[in-house]
Amino acid sequence: MIQKKRREQDIMGKSYCTQMEAARKGIVTPELKKVAAKEERTEQELIKLVAEGKVVIPANPAHQGLDPNGIGSMLRTKINVNLGVSRDCRDYDTEMQKVMSAVKLGAEAIMDLSSHGNTQPFRQKLCRECPAMVGTVPVYDAVIHYQRDLATLTARDFIDVVRLHAEDGVDFVTLHCGITRKTIEQIRKGGRKMNIVSRGGSLVFAWMSMTGNENPFYEYYDEILEICREHDVTISLGDACRPGCLADATDGCQIEELLRLGELTQRAWDRDVQVMVEGPGHVPMDQIAANMKVQQTICKGAPFYVLGPLVTDIAPGDDHITAAIGGAIAAASGAAFLCYVTPAEHLALPDLDDVRQGIIASRIAAHAADIAKGIPGARQQDDRMADARRKLDWEAQWLQALDPETARKIRDSRAPEDDHSDTCSMCGKFCAVRSMNKALAGEQIDIL
Repeated sequence: MIQKKRREQDIMGKSYCTQMEAARKGIVTPELKKVAAKEERTEQELIKLVAEGKVVIPANPAHQGLDPNGIGSMLRTKINVNLGVSRDCRDYDTEMQKVMSAVKLGAEAIMDLSSHGNTQPFRQKLCRECPAMVGTVPVYDAVIHYQRDLATLTARDFIDVVRLHAEDGVDFVTLHCGITRKTIEQIRKGGRKMNIVSRGGSLVFAWMSMTGNENPFYEYYDEILEICREHDVTISLGDACRPGCLADATDGCQIEELLRLGELTQRAWDRDVQVMVEGPGHVPMDQIAANMKVQQTICKGAPFYVLGPLVTDIAPGDDHITAAIGGAIAAASGAAFLCYVTPAEHLALPDLDDVRQGIIASRIAAHAADIAKGIPGARQQDDRMADARRKLDWEAQWLQALDPETARKIRDSRAPEDDHSDTCSMCGKFCAVRSMNKALAGEQIDIL
């Protein structure tokens, strides 16, 4: 019913199906109005960017209670959180706790990557109760939905699952459209240390290898575009050939797929369908900026959605740090959307604490990049923190902290022996801020 209303909606005598179509017709949608206010941009500035495809507002009308956000390199860098059940970790209640924790910690998007059980009720629950944008990877769900082995699925099966997810209310779908039968020969000829590490990419590769058919997401892309247009679902073009180790970064396989994604981006824009483009992966620090610039050129400024990038391969258990380093560089160089990485990356399904650590690390990276890019209002919080620190006002510092719970816990657990509420146990009365405040006020500085 909600979808029907959107399709029939008439504003200023003009109807629209997607945010991009509305922008191209000069229509300010309720979602665009909210995003403009959040980003401290005028509606006319934003409408131009959405019309050009440089900003996307993933907002399926069937997603009830959505708090819309815009994604684009000239806006605040957004954070996505991956979660979902697996065969070994099947508790949907725990996953819902992760969702609410992620939203509370400031994540703008949730991707349900569930690969076990009856996935639809959880997906529908997300689209009813989660205010963050909701994304999925339909190819994961195909085997689960039909309860059939991969080789027995047809192209129609895959397309019908895309439609199902759109009808359920997801705001964006990752589709691995850029991998083709030509990629099979590239991978088989060797040269890559890690082959394909994208879960969705590997499933498409395996299906093509077993059936001898072309990638259905590529072959039937036009039909998929019609589904996404009807439900205003943003396509996130998956990077099946993203590098899974530093040795594979920026190789021919990755770049050739990116070229194809550039073509698919334009085809989507021609149908008024919003597009994001996904990127690497494991990339050395000195190659990250170049990767961002190449993507911007090939995909004509479409928002870039990156996993990390992870800047080293040797930090299992601490990959939220390697990803935050790469994420900060990527976002400062033009990436718009960071997929968080947790300490459990490469090791296990993340638990609640892993999720928290991954989000905080990604938010630090995103915020640092926004300051470097000069995003309007990005540094205000830092300036307020500096004022609070100068005054040694701890409560004011908690209000500005990205992770106030951890900050307060650390201070409270290691308070000074004496009752020096204005100092901490690092310096005590040797505190430089305290000494300067007293000196400038003409007061006696007592140390001993």
